[in-house]
Formats: sequence, structure tokens, C-alpha cells
Amino acid sequence: TCKTCWSVDRPVQPTVAVLGSGDFSRSLTMRLLHRGFHVVVGSRQPKMAAQSFPHVVDVTHHEDAVAKAAIVFLAIRREHYPVLWDLKHLLEGKILVDVSNNRRVNQYPESNAEYLASLLPQSTVVKGFNVISAWAMQQTSPMDASTQVFICSNSAQARQQIVDLARQLHFQPVDMGTLSSSRDIENMPIQLFPGWKGPVLAAVALSIFFFSYSFVRDIIHPYIKRKQSDFYKIPMEMVNRTLPTVAITLLALVYLGGQLAAAHQLYYGTKYRHFPQWLEGWLQSRKQLGLLSFFMAAVHVLYSVCLPMRRSERYLLLNTAYQQVRRERGREGERERERENR
Repeated sequence: TCKTCWSVDRPVQPTVAVLGSGDFSRSLTMRLLHRGFHVVVGSRQPKMAAQSFPHVVDVTHHEDAVAKAAIVFLAIRREHYPVLWDLKHLLEGKILVDVSNNRRVNQYPESNAEYLASLLPQSTVVKGFNVISAWAMQQTSPMDASTQVFICSNSAQARQQIVDLARQLHFQPVDMGTLSSSRDIENMPIQLFPGWKGPVLAAVALSIFFFSYSFVRDIIHPYIKRKQSDFYKIPMEMVNRTLPTVAITLLALVYLGGQLAAAHQLYYGTKYRHFPQWLEGWLQSRKQLGLLSFFMAAVHVLYSVCLPMRRSERYLLLNTAYQQVRRERGREGERERERENR
């Protein structure tokens, strides 16, 4: 990476220290550099770690990195927190941003940030940036879903400082209040599909409704009225009729939410009025609804390809059986003629 990658016209920013030399540390360092910050990286093996960072980054030992900055990003795991005990005197009075995550929800009795605050009571611990992946950190213009940064701290001043820093990095900070919210923030990245519950339930309900309607109309009704048994159609044809109907309905729900939001804004004459909670949840689940619609449509395509093959195979089997019956009848006819000749 060359020095011309950063604009010389940008205002000089304060020095920020990053403890750790992993993927997230490298991505965070690059983003800070692009926004004009001077970054010092602390590593246990600075000579080896320096190969992964641009030459404009000062890669040094933990002690030297902490001494040069007022804001310290801690990009190491919780099990390595005890190494900070030797840096306790250097971290006194400084803002320590904890970006760590756990491997499962509520893995420890207390959150990582609260545990860190108990280890370093003279430092100001701020929880934040843990919901941003290393990949998203590298993007110059990440998607909206990747820009939110949840921040909390017991110090309102330190919290506001990190909020301003997040804005300078082109993220959308969300102030979550005191450090007691850190457990919820740490659980966010490891929750399993948190925004999918409503859309999945909607897709299942629509599938059951349309399948039941088709089942009554095309299977039960002919059977009761004409004693016609079409139950063999259930696994393929009935399911294939349900899939496109559910897909187009889910797609309609994607656009209907936006139309209702526009009508709400026109009715109240402003775009700054809060949406009702049900409408806000609907708008936030449009991506999931769209993906489920695409999934249903893709399965419908697969079924549509398999149906002719199934019918062709069934025709082949019936034709083979018919030819076999004809041959058997021909042999029986020949035997009868031989008996008559005798």
C-alpha cells in the first residue's frame, strides 16, 4: 500500500491504538488510515505482524502502542484479557473500546465489557464495533445493513467520543446507554437469524393456506363428487401449484410495506414521523420476505423441470408394461392355436 492512498487534504486526526494483529485489527487499521487517523498497532510479535500492515502503520509492542494513544481498540479475545494487567498503569484514564465477541449466547456470567471494566477500573470501557465484520470494515461503501454500530459505556463523554469516531468512519452509531447493555450487544452477532422469525412464519402460513385450498378443490371435491381418486398428485403437482402462489404473495408483501409507508408519510405530511411498530417491523423484514419469495420460485422451477421427467418416466413404465402384456397375450394365442391344430 502506498502513501498516495490517503488524501493529504484531510484534517489531522488523533492517534488511535489497536491492540491485536488479526483480521479485524488489520481491517480496522485500514479504515482508520483512510479517514486520516494515525494508527499504532500493539502486538506480541511486532516484527512478524508488521508484514501484514502498511508501512505507514507503527507496529510495536503493547506498552509502546498504549502510551502513544488516548483511544485504544482492544481486538483480542476475552481469554487474553489478563495480559492487560501489566498495562494497567498505562491504560489509566484512557478510553478502551472492546470489540470482542463470544462463541455462543450468554457464554459467561457477565459480558466481556463488564469483565474488562472490573479488571481495569481506572480505564473507561466502551463497547462497540463488535457487530461489524472484518469484511464489512474493508468496504468503502458498505450496505445499509452493515453500517450500524451499537455503542454503550458508563461514561457519557467517552460514549459520545466513540459515537463521533464511528460517524467519521462512515458508520451509523446507535447509542445503547450504559455498559449494562453490552451483553445484548455481544449477543447480536451470534443470534441465529434474528430477523427471520416473522417472514418464515408468514411463508409457512401462506403455504398451508394455499396448499389446503388446492387440496380441497382438486383432490377432496372430485373424490366426493365423482369418486375420482387423484391422491397421487399430492407430492408433485399439488406442491408445485402452491409454490408459485406463495412466491408471488411474498413478493407482493415486499412492495406493499413500502406503499403503506409512503401512504403514512403522505397522510401525516412528513417523513420524520415514526412508523407504527408493526409497520416498522414489516419494513425491516422486506429483505427476508424477498429472499423467501426467491427460494419458493427456485423450488417451483425445480419441480417444473422434474414433472415432465416424472411423467415421461411413468409413460415409459406404462408403455413397457403394455408391451409386455401384448407379448404375453400373443404367446397365449400361439399356444391356443397349436393346441387346436393338434
